[in-house]
Parts: sequence; C-alpha cells; structure tokens
Amino acid sequence: MSALLDVKGIETFYGPSQALFGVDLEVGEGEVVALMGRNGMGKTTTISSICGLEKYRSGDVVFKGEDLKTLPSHKIARLGIGLVPEGRRCFPNLTVYENLIAAARTGDWTLDRVSTLFPRLKERFSQYANTLSGGEQQMLAVGRALMTNPDLLILDEATEGLAPVIRQEIWQAVRSLKETGQSILIVDKTLSELLPIADHCIILEKGTTVWKGKPEELTRDIENRYLGV
Repeated sequence: MSALLDVKGIETFYGPSQALFGVDLEVGEGEVVALMGRNGMGKTTTISSICGLEKYRSGDVVFKGEDLKTLPSHKIARLGIGLVPEGRRCFPNLTVYENLIAAARTGDWTLDRVSTLFPRLKERFSQYANTLSGGEQQMLAVGRALMTNPDLLILDEATEGLAPVIRQEIWQAVRSLKETGQSILIVDKTLSELLPIADHCIILEKGTTVWKGKPEELTRDIENRYLGV
C-alpha cells in the first residue's frame, strides 16, 4: 500500500544556496509523523517544499498518488494538504469567523466541530484576529486548516512561544485529532509531548534525512547527537 505522502530525495535551493540535500519521509493514512531536528536543519524548508511554497529542484513529492512538482501551492492545498505555518499567519483584519470560512471546504470539519475542539474560538467569532492572544491565534490557525477538511494536516511549531496552559490545549487537540485518524506531519521541539503521539519520527541534519524510526527506537545517543543543544 502506497503512503499518503511520499517524499524522496528532494533538494531545495534559496537562490544559489542549497538548503535541502536529500530529504526522505513518508506519512501513511492515519499516521502521526514527527519531523525533528535542531534549528536551521531544514524542517520548515521541507514543509515549504511539500506545500509548493518553495520549489524543489530534484527529487519527488507524491501526495495521494499525484506528483506535486509542477503544481502551485493553491492546487496542492486543494488536493488535501492543510498547513498550519510557523508564526500562525492569521488574516489580521478578518474576524475569527471570517478566517475560519475563508478557505473552508465541505466535509466533516465544520464551524461547530472546530468550536467543540477550541471553545475559545466560538466565544470570539466576531473579534478581529489581530486582537487575539498568541495562543488564540494559534488555535485559529489550526481551526482554519481543519476547515479545509485536509487529508494531511501539517503543523509547523504549533506550540512554540505559547504559555504552558495554552500549549497543553494545543497538544490535547492534536491528541484528539490522532484519535479521529487524522494524518498529521508535525514539527515540534517538545519531545515529551511529541513522542507519545508519534507513530514514526524523521530527523534532519543539515538538510538531509539522517534517521528514521519509531519513537521507542529513538535512543538517548541519537537524541543527543541530532537533537541536543
């Protein structure tokens, strides 16, 4: 059975500077895959390459059996990839309600279901996004991605910089999504929260996949070598 997302040997450049030197990863149906590595090792560039925000020069990205190389980012999104980007990037001058419906597509995820996942958002439907706290904006970014009813949800540092109580709300939401069978590719540094929900882990080092395995196979030596400060 083929993977939902299959990335093989992608190389991505920023102008003349090469950022990815051969990244391989797979996400299967209903799997949570953790994409890990120190800062600057290529995680966000990998996500940008998958989503068509940066064009990779070589290698392959196949999603639901379709080659994504020549597709623009909006068509990749329509195929069923929902991105929660690093830094949230909500539409500041739209209300919470308007943000949620801006790219909504018909499916199981509705306003009511997002409101159940994040009750705070329902209380703030009429507020502009730029009046929300950072944690509320993060919930909004996740909710907006879910409203596209994605086959694959990509979360790039969804808990970074948030207060501990808000981080826990985001992690609880991710655990709930896993229970529903949502396929997720997630970048986060909080291994204590990430590893218990991950089915597989990928580690990047200097733009290359250097380790793949299950969370229980991640030894202290590997962690110190590739993830330690």
